[in-house]
Amino acid sequence: MKKIERLISIVMILLQKDVVSASQFSNLFNVTKRTIQRDMETLGYASIPIYAVYGADGGYALMEEYKFDKRLLNNNDIENILVALGGFEQLITNQDIQTTIQKIKGMTIREFSPKLDLTFYEWPGRSQIKEDIDFIRQAIENHWLLTFAYVDQKGNKSNRVIEPYKIHLSEMHWYLVGYSLERKDYRTFKLTRILDIQRNGFFVPRSGSDEEVKKTIQHYEKQQLVSVQLLIDVSVRDQFIERYGKNAITKQTTESYLATIELPQNSYAYQFLAGFGNKIKIIKPRNFITSYVKFLEETVNLYK
Repeated sequence: MKKIERLISIVMILLQKDVVSASQFSNLFNVTKRTIQRDMETLGYASIPIYAVYGADGGYALMEEYKFDKRLLNNNDIENILVALGGFEQLITNQDIQTTIQKIKGMTIREFSPKLDLTFYEWPGRSQIKEDIDFIRQAIENHWLLTFAYVDQKGNKSNRVIEPYKIHLSEMHWYLVGYSLERKDYRTFKLTRILDIQRNGFFVPRSGSDEEVKKTIQHYEKQQLVSVQLLIDVSVRDQFIERYGKNAITKQTTESYLATIELPQNSYAYQFLAGFGNKIKIIKPRNFITSYVKFLEETVNLYK
């Protein structure tokens, strides 16, 4: 963390805390107490009214007249933000997020005890994804040009040179959105298909890149969806409700429900449906059924 960011963080914390010790600041920012003392001197020179509190419970405090009005965010607002950040921290953990969480915790006057809890499975491959995300974040912040090998759905490999602009999470899949020098256009790349990613010089961000990146993401996610009707077993009812909502299913018998959902007509959808085994049966449309059956037959043929 840069010094100016640390100084701003110190002020934000002191705006909401009565007294914070040098040790607490030192542990939070992973710096020495002497560094914290110098930071306080710098803030003093900048006319920020910070003063020292002596004694067993001493530390640093901010003049009360300078305090932030807590009515702008109540404790429930702060807890909601922390729940969201805490869930995101499980997917991508870095020092910036941890520091942000600590700063926001400092804004509440009571012990944080969330009424909502989020848990994501810690798959073994996620640690590698976290490393890639951290590297790409640095590339975006520092305008590094990136080179990597990319493997498409059919297993074909190609070499790419990309200006990285954004990391995007869709469902539980991470994507890099950037400008491809080969294609001379903005493209979306799934992180799990990127191999041997390396820094290769610098680039100057393109004018209007934010809007173009937004359009690229929207185009990628706006796939041609097909309305599909399925007869589903009562044992998988909850999974369909969690994903598509209660209005997507209607009761047929004591053991079955009719589900009407939208799916892309591709291998991702077929893999999703195949995971339910014999607990579902597609009713329509006919062309979707034909493609799905072909997918299943090709899978079965691997074992013949």
